[in-house]
Amino acid sequence: MLPIQPLLTSEEGIRFYKNIMIPMRDGKKLAMDLYVPTVDVPHPVILTYIPYRKDDLAPFTGMQYFWAKHDFIGARIDCRGTGSSEGLNDDEYRTIEQQDGFEAIEWIAEQSWCDGKIAMTGGSYGGFTCVQIAALAPPHLVTIIPWNFTDDRYTDDCHYRGGAWRCYYDIGSYGCSMVGMNAMPPYPEYSGADWSKIWEEHLVHNNPYLLVWLSNQIDSEYWRSGSIRHKYKQIKTSALLIGGWRDGYCNAPLRTSKNMNAPSKVVIGPWNHSGPDCETPGPSLSREHLTVRWCEYWLKGINNGIMNEPKINIFVQKFDKPNADRTQTSGYWRTESDFPIPGIEQRKFKLGEDLILMNNDQNHGNFEEYEYRPSVGITSGLWSAGVPFGLPTDQRLDEAYSVNYTSEFLEDPLEIIGMPMAVLHVSSTAPIMAFVARLSDVAPDGTSAQVTIGVLNGTRRNSFTNPEPLKPGEIYKLNLNLDTTAWRFEKGHRIRLSISSADFPNLWPTPYLGRNRIYRESGKESFLELPVVPTRKANEEKLPLNEMDFETSNNPRLYPQNRPNEIPWEITHDILRDRTGLKLRLVNENPVNNEMMVKMENTLEVWTSNREPEKTSAIGKHLRTITRIDGVINVDTCSNVRSTKDTIHVTIDLDVRINSMPHHQRRWVQTFKRELL
Repeated sequence: MLPIQPLLTSEEGIRFYKNIMIPMRDGKKLAMDLYVPTVDVPHPVILTYIPYRKDDLAPFTGMQYFWAKHDFIGARIDCRGTGSSEGLNDDEYRTIEQQDGFEAIEWIAEQSWCDGKIAMTGGSYGGFTCVQIAALAPPHLVTIIPWNFTDDRYTDDCHYRGGAWRCYYDIGSYGCSMVGMNAMPPYPEYSGADWSKIWEEHLVHNNPYLLVWLSNQIDSEYWRSGSIRHKYKQIKTSALLIGGWRDGYCNAPLRTSKNMNAPSKVVIGPWNHSGPDCETPGPSLSREHLTVRWCEYWLKGINNGIMNEPKINIFVQKFDKPNADRTQTSGYWRTESDFPIPGIEQRKFKLGEDLILMNNDQNHGNFEEYEYRPSVGITSGLWSAGVPFGLPTDQRLDEAYSVNYTSEFLEDPLEIIGMPMAVLHVSSTAPIMAFVARLSDVAPDGTSAQVTIGVLNGTRRNSFTNPEPLKPGEIYKLNLNLDTTAWRFEKGHRIRLSISSADFPNLWPTPYLGRNRIYRESGKESFLELPVVPTRKANEEKLPLNEMDFETSNNPRLYPQNRPNEIPWEITHDILRDRTGLKLRLVNENPVNNEMMVKMENTLEVWTSNREPEKTSAIGKHLRTITRIDGVINVDTCSNVRSTKDTIHVTIDLDVRINSMPHHQRRWVQTFKRELL
């Protein structure tokens, strides 16, 4: 069936094939692993396409093995220039990478062991590649199951948000991490005679993604090439679109489904970036089981009823005590036939006198004024990728430095599904100022739980492609979109809109102190617009019943257990200098086999000054250790980012050692002009 022998065979007879090399048009080859079911007949293939080193996983673990146990071939490919694949990698989601994916699918379809039907699935980067390659319409790609993906790489990715620059994640996690990951070696037992050639090629052409992102601070064709927001109609395959309300990519599933012509189904739960089979927070569901049902229908033609089930499946959340390590979310599964929800009402709550959020047309007075505090946001949680924790906590600490408009106590439950909007008339004394809107659910005892958040850099008020400075004192109208959500405000609770100008450490602070005004006078009203949907009925003080049942994960992952002396997430304050800092530490050990262990330790410190916000700095470190029976390889990276009013200074160091001896060192030092960031 395959020209090579399987590396291993499981007790169930699943055969594991290692490093099948797929030829590309330019002569380079991509490395693929396969899990093949027992029967020697062609099978449909479920493919994952990511740059995160398939060879660091223990055999017979992960999604691909699960697919094979359900009579699909499970395939995983290292992207060009990563892991065991040939070529170079100097940025994410490149055009050449997307074309490689197209070619790999068509090559697989031609092999005797494939029946010509292929699905793609994956989360985060793997979700991105699903939709990007589907937009190229490979003839043999039948369906996609992306989760935690985006449709717009500028407005809804981990680099920029509302024209503001992301902070902790790019520097301390992903941007620094990929320098080290791309410098890690392939393994000689898999790559054979090509081992040294592949590793040297990766080392020589390694380039920090962070430098590319900072070279593209405004929306442009650079970001469009990896986005599908203007290409929805090019997707010809069916799609099962999975997301999480606490994930950084919560906007994409409903928006993509709404704009696609091909058949689609949406499932959005309460999860963060860890995904549906995790209780971070739960309730979890089995992504593997859901994917098998989807692929049985689309790849095998089994009429299992999945396409007769509702198109839109969303978990409607409600108030829980806002603990950062909460593992469960209260709420219920609600189903709908389509999106937008039939019967939806865009209900306006006007910003009124005495900081009241009003659902009427009374006179609203003049304005509120607040001072920009760069460290506001410390209760907002951590943007959800890169860490397995990070839920928002009680918002009252940040609300003390915000302008807060609060409704009266609700006489009946109110449910919202969709993207809220804050329409604000604002002015500032600074030329650069972000505006941040937080929607919260205030319990009867005053506890404030964040529902969703939105950001807009005021210099991008008219365009993400042509920013303009703010003129001191001039009044501007801002349409500030908050992230899509589904939430049930219970009777006796209140709705709160909080306005500030920071979301630290999720956003890098803007550089100028300033005083800002929110106007609510005649002709310059400001208001909150909520997508209110018909409320599902429930017994007094109870939730509505679930309208869809999902198989739960058999072994849901939880927050990692830390050693007693470890603090994984810490906010600290420098009292004398009035600086606020974030400290993160995460350690992960992955036994690949009896002769190899891969350990990764990530640390980050980010500091901002409440007196001089231009003096923000971050140091992120990723320390990787590959311990093998034949030696130890260390791949260490460190990124150091500092800003002034006009510039961003970046220093990145890479140090590769074999058995403690220097093997490869590189450094990058670059300064960027702040483009009204």
